[in-house]
Parts: sequence; C-alpha cells; structure tokens
Amino acid sequence: MSELTGAIDDEIEAINSIYGESTLYEYSDGAAFNGHVLTIPSREVVLRLIIPKQYPDVCIDIIAVEGVGSTVPKGYGNHVLITARDVLSKVFIPGQVCLFDLLQELEQRLDQEASAQEEGRLENEDPKARVHHETETPREVDVPNEVSFIPEWTLSTTITEKKSSFLARACAIKSTTEVEAAITHLLTSDKRAGKATHNISAYRIRTVINGNEVVYQDCDDDGEDAAGGRLLKLLQMMDVLNVLVVVSRWYGGVKLGPARFGIINAVARQAVIAGGFAKD
Repeated sequence: MSELTGAIDDEIEAINSIYGESTLYEYSDGAAFNGHVLTIPSREVVLRLIIPKQYPDVCIDIIAVEGVGSTVPKGYGNHVLITARDVLSKVFIPGQVCLFDLLQELEQRLDQEASAQEEGRLENEDPKARVHHETETPREVDVPNEVSFIPEWTLSTTITEKKSSFLARACAIKSTTEVEAAITHLLTSDKRAGKATHNISAYRIRTVINGNEVVYQDCDDDGEDAAGGRLLKLLQMMDVLNVLVVVSRWYGGVKLGPARFGIINAVARQAVIAGGFAKD
C-alpha cells in the first residue's frame, strides 16, 4: 500500500493516463533505493525520484539517473538530470502538486534545445523540408464561408465520479474556422453541453503553406485550470491531426483534485479512438 496521499496517487494516475502506464511508478532496487522512477517521454531517460510523505508541502528530490536507452548519446542522461532539477526549482510551489508541470516544462526545455540544434543542421538545406509547429492562429489556415459547418461528433461513454460527470466528443476539422464553428454549434444545439460547468477543448491541424507542412494547435481550459494543456498533450502523445476534442464536465459539488485530469484524458482518448483518429 502506497504511503502517498490520495491526491498524489491521483496525480500519478493522471500522468500515466497521458504519457503511458509506466511513466511514473514506485520502485525499489532491493538495496539502497526505495522511491519512484520517472521516464522522460520521448527521451529514453529514466530518473530516480524521492517523493516525501510531506509532499506537496515539501519538494520532491530528483536524485539520479536510473538508466538511458541504447541510442542516447553519452552524457545526455546527466544533462537531462541537471535540467530536470533546474526546472523543478522553478515550478515547485509549496502546497501544490508539481509532477505534471515538471514533465511539461522539462519537455519544452529539451524540445527547444533539440529545435535549436536541428535548425543549425538544416540551415543549408531546403527549407521546404522543415515542419513547423505553432500555437498561433494565422489567417492562412482559415477557410471562408464555413459558418454553416456542422461537425460530426464521436462520443465517449460518460464517466461519473463523486457526482461530477465527464463526456468527450471528437470531430474532424481542417481549419480554425471549423474549430470555432464546431464549438459554437455544439454549445447552441446541445442544451446539456451548453449547461456544462466546463467545456475543455484542444485541437491539432495539419496544413501546407507555401510548400511547408505546418501543424497548428491550441487549447482552452474553459475555467478548468490547466486541463486544456493536458488535453492537448494527450493529442500530441497520440499523434493525431485534424481533430478537435471537447470534454464536457458537469461539476457535482465535490472537488476531485488531480484525479479529474485522468478522467478527462480517459474519455478524450476513448472518443479519439472511437472516431478512428488514432493511428494503429
């Protein structure tokens, strides 16, 4: 039985629901180490963590590199360790769980480093070979005369936890105009959705502009703090494109803590798979 509080168990469950079941778990080597191991997504680097009983009032400790993949360059594991410690020092706030924020900020930092290295490698190559990822909403993606766009939604099952209900919908889209039209149509045509406490949304769109492949993505918490970013992260991890996901939550009067993120991502994943958007 874990000695962590229920809130921390919920945070771990939410992280594993987004990144994979073995991303963060308790581990003992039978000798000196008895704690948790955290796999950094897409990096083949595993870190050892100590999560104190007083967490989140007391910060976790990233103590060492547990292991790296066979293709990881020499020294990169230690670089990730040092970077993770620096990120943790910036995201930790006493009294607030921080593991997801640690992962998200660490990924962004490492991605920025990788992008800078890639830009240097490609500076003399054909720019058409580059794929750009943006969170802005440019005019070029919008397609006129789409105000009558009616989405075809795929629905998840409804999950109810402590009187709060969660339902996800996914639909195909090809422009930001369709995203706006789809959400507007949902909230005006479905009375229950319109009365939801939160309608969390995220989308990813792939298009070609001036010969360059471009991926645009964005999200909206709709008052459910940090839920939109987690939903977008799920779509990124599933590598789905040209899809909009909306998760409706009807609040039941009892706070769920980090467990709500696991439920949001569970119903979202179900809708994405049911709609045929996920790759095999």
